[in-house]
Order: sequence, then structure tokens, then C-alpha cells
Amino acid sequence: MNKDLSKTRNIGISAHIDSGKTTLTERILYYTGRIHKIEDVRGGGDGATMDHMELEKEKGITITSAATTVGWKDHKINIIDTPGHVDFTVEVERSLRVLDGAILVLCGVAGVQSQSITVDRQMKRYKVPRLAFINKLDRTGSNPDKVVADLCDKLGLNAVAFQVPIGLEGDLEGSIDLFTRKAIYNKGEKGETLEEGEIPANLVDVVEEKRLEMLETVSMFDEAIMEGLLEDQDPTPEAFHAAVRKGVLANELVPVFMGSAFKNKGVQLLMDAVNRYLPAPMEVPNTAKEVGNEDVVVELEADDNKPLVSMAFKLTDEQFGQLTYTRIYQGTLSKGMTIVNSRTGKRVRLGRLLRMHSDDRENIDSAGAGDIVAMVGIDCASGDTFCDENISVTCESMFVPEPVISFSVTCDESKDYEKMSKALQRFMKEDPTFRVHTDEESGETIISGMGELHLEIYIERIKREYGAVVNVGPPQVNYREAVTNPTDFSYTHKKQSGGSGQFAVVQGKIEPMEANSEDVYEFVDQIKGGNIPSEYIPAVDKGFRDVMDEGPLGAFPVVGIKVFLTDGKYHEVDSSDMAFRIAARNAMRTAIRQANPQILEPLMKVEVETPEEYQGSVIGDLSSRRGIIGTMEARGDTNVVNSLVPLAEMFGYSTALRSLTAGKATYSMEFERYDPAPRNIAEDVIAKRQSKLKEDD
Repeated sequence: MNKDLSKTRNIGISAHIDSGKTTLTERILYYTGRIHKIEDVRGGGDGATMDHMELEKEKGITITSAATTVGWKDHKINIIDTPGHVDFTVEVERSLRVLDGAILVLCGVAGVQSQSITVDRQMKRYKVPRLAFINKLDRTGSNPDKVVADLCDKLGLNAVAFQVPIGLEGDLEGSIDLFTRKAIYNKGEKGETLEEGEIPANLVDVVEEKRLEMLETVSMFDEAIMEGLLEDQDPTPEAFHAAVRKGVLANELVPVFMGSAFKNKGVQLLMDAVNRYLPAPMEVPNTAKEVGNEDVVVELEADDNKPLVSMAFKLTDEQFGQLTYTRIYQGTLSKGMTIVNSRTGKRVRLGRLLRMHSDDRENIDSAGAGDIVAMVGIDCASGDTFCDENISVTCESMFVPEPVISFSVTCDESKDYEKMSKALQRFMKEDPTFRVHTDEESGETIISGMGELHLEIYIERIKREYGAVVNVGPPQVNYREAVTNPTDFSYTHKKQSGGSGQFAVVQGKIEPMEANSEDVYEFVDQIKGGNIPSEYIPAVDKGFRDVMDEGPLGAFPVVGIKVFLTDGKYHEVDSSDMAFRIAARNAMRTAIRQANPQILEPLMKVEVETPEEYQGSVIGDLSSRRGIIGTMEARGDTNVVNSLVPLAEMFGYSTALRSLTAGKATYSMEFERYDPAPRNIAEDVIAKRQSKLKEDD
């Protein structure tokens, strides 16, 4: 494969569940010669190459993102196939953190769905340039024009069609390239042969209209093209592609391609666009921070000869040790070299290095900047940065959402407990949104995650992969507590009982953060004139944080508090870190109680697709679950109902929806935000919580 970095692409494929993402990846592997037989995601054969877990094959969904490397027209492309299901959102976050570009896949019928919005938000968070691919145009009711309009209206993207499909639904034959005005047909048993032809007569006017629209959009990135358009002059291919690339790299343009991966239409042209428009590793600015001094930002260069900086973005446990998927930002990673984990400071020797193809692999001796490879047997956590011994920096960590749902898990036999704890340790290391803790009062093991499906998959994996018999308790909602009023505090901690005493005074105020802030806690140091010496400030901060784990109402975690430390006093002899930490704890506890705390409950964004005749029943049922009904729209022959529903009311929803709609409706659900619970619900939650805490005592 070519080591020319300008011909390397690191891309991800992401979308709403069931948009055909994995099928698209499967076709890419076939056309690039990586596999010689096309498998389908559901049914028959061995299942899709990239879905190598048994559970993935059974459920027809992608759970873990798989990495593979392919070659296309002298370019090397590292592809990460990410899950579409929202419960596995951290897999998407992780992948986007290390990718340079992405393909956003949309269903030609459904268009922009709830998870497309989430994925788009994640892409914007990491400033990932993207192309869009409208898939499934062979399906009844497909409407590419509406999907392009959705991309602009719902996602706020500057999206423009670069193709017009030839025929739709059962008549889909190929597509017309708007720039070259050529009709391109996929021929051959698997669509591997491309044939060019003239534009069908019935599409000539449409093509001219769409072509002008495309050129006008692209001309915003090149004045010469804009001037040429005014004089009816076509841009040269070089000028056109350069302008598109400029718009894509600036995240200001999203070219839209069309086809049907399942029917082998349009995939090769999408690959050409990846080579042409998505960035090479050195075209994407990457930075790291100096270890121990987070204010110093270090620019990383995609240069093999610079000191090594690489980031572990995904871990999987294999029979011969941990596989660590790593993105190399700078320098060279070689077998046998000593690398340093900048989080722990540990030095480790790299024994084996692999290039991954789904779960097949090839041994390699070294890999350079811009590459994505897997290290074998290196003990680390997801998000760790590895450097060589000449540099000590850390790549910015990923955004990891807080879990919203918990189950208690128990085993009847001690041998099963051992197996289960081994599994839980592994899953926690692999997935930062999966948390495990032991309830100190009851001694139960509690697992927490992003949704019912998320935890069910892990429980199923404990049973299958570790052979443990596990009992699962009823789901528990992860409530939160928040303050509603700004409140001042002043607390003196004084203790004198032989030997050195303890003395600390802290003063300040707490106030609620803005609604929907992603931050849980913010500390603002406003001490002037050394009233509290600077060496004690971190202890005060720690003391405030100590109290955040258990609020006064139901011992739920407290969120959304901004703490201002404005004044205090200390004693030359009797003050210590511990004294200030205790003072801060007590001050914070009292302040939270006085700040009119309230219970917050997680609200889920629920999108239900249902045949029209069941729409009334679906809405009635969602309303009875305290749901707030939002937008409703028709998509082909189904109706889509969007709503916000408290998680506590959504348990067992899939069974209820099946019986309401004779099994014809589907739904997706993702966490939206925390909202104050109504008083009667809050009182009920607190009462249940208090009685549980008493029982455990």
C-alpha cells in the first residue's frame, strides 16, 4: 500500500440504525477486493463481515465498531464501521474522535431520523468533514429530494446533490453525475462493472436544473468559478474538485451521493468521492496538551520522523491478550519499541502490531503518522495517549455521557460470581459508558448504562461468553438532584483536642447552572489577598466534590452546581488540607439543603414509526406515559411520531408497542436531558428511596 500520506483516508461510516451502514461497508470491502463474496446483514451465509459478534449477526445490528483497511484507486482507506444504535453512542464518539472524515448514511425513505441528528451533533463536536450517501433508493416511497432538504433544514448543513438517480424504487438503474452530465449504470452480477451512457431524455431538464444548483453552491468556494458561471462558462474538473474539497474540509459543504448498497448501486462513485473530497491526515489540525500543564497546547504534525503521539480509542479482549486500536497522530509506532502511557507514566514494550480487517489481522513491523492499527497485549484504558520517551503530551479525552439506567445483577453460585466479575471488568475497560459499582448498604452489584438494550446486550454476553448464570433485578432509573436557588454559605471548622488542632473557614455561594449544561460541577476560585493560601484551594475543591455523590433528598448524585469560593480564614499552625476539605464538605451540604433542591428525571427522545391506522393508539399510549408529543410527519406509508417521555415510564415499551400495532411499528429511543420530576412523582421516588435505604441499614 502507498505510504504517500496525501493518499491515506481515515473515515467512519455512521447513521441512524437500519439505514444500511453495514451493508454499505460490506459492498466497499467487496469492490476493493477485501472480500470475495458478499454476505448480507440478516439471514443466510455467515452474516456481514464487519458484524463479527454472534449477537450482532442475530440482531442484525452493529454493536462494536470494527476497523478495516482497504485500497481504492491507489489510496489507502482505513474504515471504521460504527454502531447506529444510540445505546452504543460511545462507540461512535470514540470513532469520530480519531477519524479525519465521515460518510453520513441516510435511508432514502426515512431521511433524517433521530439518531442521524445525534451522529451529526457528534460530528460537529469533533469538526469532522463529511459526505452524505442516500441509501435504499430501491425502497418503495424513497424520495432523495426530501432527504437533501432534510439535511439542510433539520441538520443545518449546506447539503447539495451531486447526482440524480436514474429511476427510483424497483426501477433504480444507476445515477447521473451532475458535473460530467454522464449517466452511470452498474452492470454485472454484483454491480462491479460501470457503464457510461447518455442522460435519459426524461431527466435532461431535471439534470440541468440540479446541476446549476450544485455549481452555484460550489462557486461560493471559488471566485473564478463564480465569475465563470455569470458568463455561462463551465469550470474545469480540477477547479471544480478543488473548490468542493475546500468547502468540505472547512465543514461548510456536504456533497450528497445516491444509490442502494443492497442493490449494488452507487458505491464505487461514493468511494471516488472519498478519495477526492475527504481530508488526508495532514490536512486535519490535531492538537494535544502537555502532561501536567493543560494550558500548553501542542500542535501535532502527521510526520513519521517527529516524536510518537498516538491514542488508544478502542479496546477489545481476545484470547491472546488485549487488542488496542490506536490512531497514530505523529511519529512512527514500531514493533519492539518502548512507549509511554502519558496518563499513568508507565513504560511498556510493544511486542506485536497488527493491521486489522474486521476480526482478521495481519502482522506488521511498523506504522506511521495518520495510520490506524492495533497493538497486542498492551494494558491501558480507552482514551489513553501513548508517546515515545522524548515527548509527554495527552490527546484530549472524549465526551462520555453519564449512564441513565441501572440493573442489579446477582449470581447464586460463587463460581458464577467470579466469571461475572471478570466479564464486568472487561466491559468497563472497553466501554466508558458502562459502569459497575457495589451498593455498600445492600452489597448488590449494580451495572449502569445508556439504555435497556445496552445493558441487556452485556448481560447476554456475560451468559454466552463467560458461561455465568446471572439474575437480573428490575431496572432502576438514575435520578439526579439539583439546586434551584442561589445560596450563600459560610462554615467554620474548628477542632482542638490535644496535639495540633484543625482550623478552616470557607465562605462563598452556590448557584444552579444553565439548564441543559453538559457540565455537572464548576468551581470558581475568587479568593483575593491570600485569605486562604493557594495550596489549600485544591482541598476545598475536593471537599465540595465529595458532597456531589449524594444529595439530601434521596441520596442521588447532585448535578448542575456552580460553586464560588469568595473568602475564608486559616491558621498558621492548625490549618491543613484535611481541615479545609472537611469545612468545604459541611458548607456544601448545608448550602444544598437550603437551595431548595429538586429531583430530576431522565427524559428520553422517542421516535415511533407506525402505520397510519395505529397512530392514534401510539399517541394515546405515549401520552399516558407522561409523554410530551412533538412533531408528526408522514414517511412513505408510515407515520413518524416524535415525543419526549420520562425513562421511568418506558420500561417494557417494546412489548406494549408490538401488541398495540400488531408488531408493525418500530421505535428508537435516546437520552435527551434531565428535567425536574413533577412533585407527586418526586415524592414517590424519595419515599421509595428512603425505605430502600432503611431496609439496607
